[in-house]
Amino acid sequence: MSDFAPTRRRIWALAWPIILSNITVPMLGLVDTAVVGHLPDSRYLAAVTLGATLFGFLYWGFGFLRMGTTGLTAQSVGRGDNMAVRNLLGQALIMAGLIGVLLILLASPLITLGLWLLDASPTATPLARDYAHIRLFSAPAVLANYVILGWFLGQQNSRVTLWILLLTNVVNIILDLWFVVGLGMSSDGVAWASVIADYAALAFGGSLVLRQLGRLPGQFLRRRLLALGAYKALFSVNANLFVRTLGLLFAMAFFTAQGARQGDTVLAANAVLLQFIMLTSYGLDGFAHAAESLVGRAFGRDDWRAFAQTVSATARLSLYTAAIAALCFALGGNALIALLTDLPEVRDTAAVYLPWMVAMPLIAVWSYFFDGVFIGTTAVREMRNSIFIGLAVYLPVWWLAQPLGNHGLWLAFMLFTLVRSAVLVGYYQRYRRTRWRQRDG
Repeated sequence: MSDFAPTRRRIWALAWPIILSNITVPMLGLVDTAVVGHLPDSRYLAAVTLGATLFGFLYWGFGFLRMGTTGLTAQSVGRGDNMAVRNLLGQALIMAGLIGVLLILLASPLITLGLWLLDASPTATPLARDYAHIRLFSAPAVLANYVILGWFLGQQNSRVTLWILLLTNVVNIILDLWFVVGLGMSSDGVAWASVIADYAALAFGGSLVLRQLGRLPGQFLRRRLLALGAYKALFSVNANLFVRTLGLLFAMAFFTAQGARQGDTVLAANAVLLQFIMLTSYGLDGFAHAAESLVGRAFGRDDWRAFAQTVSATARLSLYTAAIAALCFALGGNALIALLTDLPEVRDTAAVYLPWMVAMPLIAVWSYFFDGVFIGTTAVREMRNSIFIGLAVYLPVWWLAQPLGNHGLWLAFMLFTLVRSAVLVGYYQRYRRTRWRQRDG
């Protein structure tokens, strides 16, 4: 028990800034909606909604820059290899910068494809296109911020996440109000506010990086930064994470598309219920990120006792959080639905499918948690495999369950999550008996 308590405290110390920073994210969306929603024409709100959705998916696809940097950095910290910690930052920032510039160069085809996939209306499309062209200028900053957040998290410093996201959101909200309300701009003002906020966050994060580098012995090595072969580990980890993210994006997009086929009411009800999953992720992400960092450090040190203690403590805290979420949804789910929408038909439809949300946290918790463990050990091929094995169940079950309507869709999505979790549990049990075990003596 004495061994468990300090581990639990360390996990909570890492988790709470991430949980709190996650909670700040919806605030920005609410302000964007409120500011543009008071303009005289609804197409401005439609443009911002479309553009924000497009960039949410686009930047989520490059989230591997954060995850890969965290796992590799944590392992380097565990080995006491400060030179590797330093050079991983340089390599990941170079990669982020190159990807960001490439996205800007490919702006027109990417935006055209994205708006076509989102099936934007003719009235909103021109404004959404302008919004997206402006927002894409922030790509290098957004991706570099992912690297910085991952680098600090790999060093067991999650408070940087909170400070950077708070700064981003506060600057964004102030500029939203200034540009739209004060200067009379429209959706373009919201876009420029986001771009400036992202670069302000990069400047702040860069100052924190410089201060941290001053504490790390060693120096950047040109051969580690400029030689393509030195990027092998980073490329391997990030490529698998990227493919895994594409699979996850497909699963979410497919769910949304099949809901849309059942009509606007079902689509809206599913969108409301997906917010329950988002709320659950606020807590579970915090513990998963803590697992990435602490498991990675123990893995890098070959400290299998600390490894096992961290996994056990993080699993318990994640399960407690999931159980609380399930209980809250069971007791207050209808009230939460009413808070999210005042449309009677959407409320009634969402209430029909609410039981799926009560079960979801207890099933999804394991995929969140073991993602953190596998990122920390950089066993990312297993994460990739779990997604595609899950899809191999998801799609046939959806096809067979179509007569059940939206219940069949939720059943397929639930089984996708369950299989994904089960595959990761299976890999973990196997590796605990082989790769990840306490050595004799």
